[in-house]
Amino acid sequence: MRKALIGSQLRQLRRDHGHTQAEMARRLKISPAYVNLLENNQRALSVPVLMALTEAYGIDMRELLSDRDAARLAELRSAVADPAFVRDRPDLPELRGAVDHAPRLVDLFLQLYRSHRSAVERLSRLGDAAAAGDLLSSSPETLIHDFFRDNSNYFAALEAAAEEIRRQIVGAPDDMYALLKRYLRVKFQIDVRQTGIDEMPDTLRVFDDSAGRVLLSEALDHPNRVFQVAHVLALVELPGLLDDLIAESGIATEQARARCRVELANYFAAALLMPYMPFLELAEKTAYDIDRLAAAFGTTFEQVGHRLTTLQRDGARGIGFFLLRIDKAGNVTKRVNATPFALAEKGGSCPVWNIHNAFAMPDMVLPQLVEMPDGAQFFTFGRTSPRPVLGRHLQDNRLVVALGCERSDAHRIGYARSINLDREAGTVARIGIACHICPRQACSQRAHQPMHIILPIDAKRRGKTRYES
Repeated sequence: MRKALIGSQLRQLRRDHGHTQAEMARRLKISPAYVNLLENNQRALSVPVLMALTEAYGIDMRELLSDRDAARLAELRSAVADPAFVRDRPDLPELRGAVDHAPRLVDLFLQLYRSHRSAVERLSRLGDAAAAGDLLSSSPETLIHDFFRDNSNYFAALEAAAEEIRRQIVGAPDDMYALLKRYLRVKFQIDVRQTGIDEMPDTLRVFDDSAGRVLLSEALDHPNRVFQVAHVLALVELPGLLDDLIAESGIATEQARARCRVELANYFAAALLMPYMPFLELAEKTAYDIDRLAAAFGTTFEQVGHRLTTLQRDGARGIGFFLLRIDKAGNVTKRVNATPFALAEKGGSCPVWNIHNAFAMPDMVLPQLVEMPDGAQFFTFGRTSPRPVLGRHLQDNRLVVALGCERSDAHRIGYARSINLDREAGTVARIGIACHICPRQACSQRAHQPMHIILPIDAKRRGKTRYES
C-alpha cells in the first residue's frame, strides 16, 4: 500500500462523531499520542489501523485513502492566484496548513470562490437586467469541469471497465470499427450503419435504443466514427456505473446531468481506444508526439490531446496537461484541466497567446512559453483541428486545440525542443485569462477595462491602449 497520510480526514471523522482523541484511541485500540501523530501527518496510516477505522466507524476505506487533499490544494493555489487577491497572498506552507487542519473551511472558501468566479464571468457578458437572476448559477460546463478536476481528471472505474472490454474485443486499432460493431450486434442486438448527409443534415450520430440502431453520418471520418461507436457502447454497457458517477458529482439539474453522462461516456471511449499503459508508454517513448500517438491508436489529434489530460493514475502518472479548444472568434468550446492553469470558461482568451495564430497556419504545431499574472509559467502548444463538413458553407470550420503543462515538465515534450527553456526574459509571453479580469498594466492587447481594478488615466499621456495612460 502506498504511504497514506490522512490527518485532515481523520480529524474530521473524529469531530463528526463528537469524540476526543482519547475516545478514538480507545475504539481503535491505539494510544491517544498515536492518534495525535496521525492527525498531524507525522505517521502514515497502517493496514491494522485502517481496518480498525472501517470497523469502528463504518466508513469505506476508499474514502479515507482518496487523494482529494492534493486536488484541494491545487484548486486552492489557483483560487488565491486570482487578481481579486492582490495583497498578502498566503504562501504554499500556509495553504498546506489550511488543507491539513481546516479542510471544511477550505471547501467552503472554494465553494464561495466558484460562485465569485461565476459571477465575474457572467457579469462580463451580461446583456440586460433580466439575466441578473441567473447571475450566480454555474453553467453545466462549469459544474462538469469542476467535477472532473475534483477527480484529477481520472476515473479508475471507467479505466477498469475499458480494460476489461478491450480484453474481450481483441484486435488491432485499425480493426476496432468492425470489432465494436460486431460486439454491439452480438451482445446488445444493436446495428450500426452509415447514412448520408441528406438523411441527417444536422446530425452526426443518432442512437435509437428502442429500434436497436445507431446511425452515423458519412461526414464523420474513420477515427471519429470509431469513437462514436465506443461512446454508444459506454451508454449500453455501463449505465449503472455512469449513474453512480453522476450521483457522486452532486450535479442537480437534468441538463447538467445529461451533459455529464456524455462526458463520462467520452472518457470511456478514449480509455477503450487508447488503453492506459500502452498509451502512456508510447507517449513517454515519443516525447509526447501527438501525431505518432494518433497514428498508433487510430485516433485524432484532439482525441489524443484529451486522453493526455487523463494520465493521472497513482504510480503511473504522465505529464499533467490542460486542454483548451477555441473557435475563430475566441470562444472556448472545450476545457479540460489537470494543472493549476486557470482556464477561461467562455470567450476572450488572451490574444498574446499564440494559439490564435494557429488559424493562419493550419496543421502546424505552435509552441510557446507563457506566464500568468501570478507568475506561474507554462509550456503550451496548439494546432488546428478539422471538423466534420456537412455542406459547402462549413468547409472552413476548423477549431484550435491547445495543450499545456507546467514549465518544469516541458523538457519531456518534443515540441519544446525549439524553445530555449533555460533562458528567462524575452522568451516568455505574459498572458492573462481574459481582459475583463486581467490585472496586467501597460498591455498593448488590452480590449476591456478590468472589472476589479482601476487603471490609471492621465489626459496628458497616451499609453499603449485607450484604457490607461
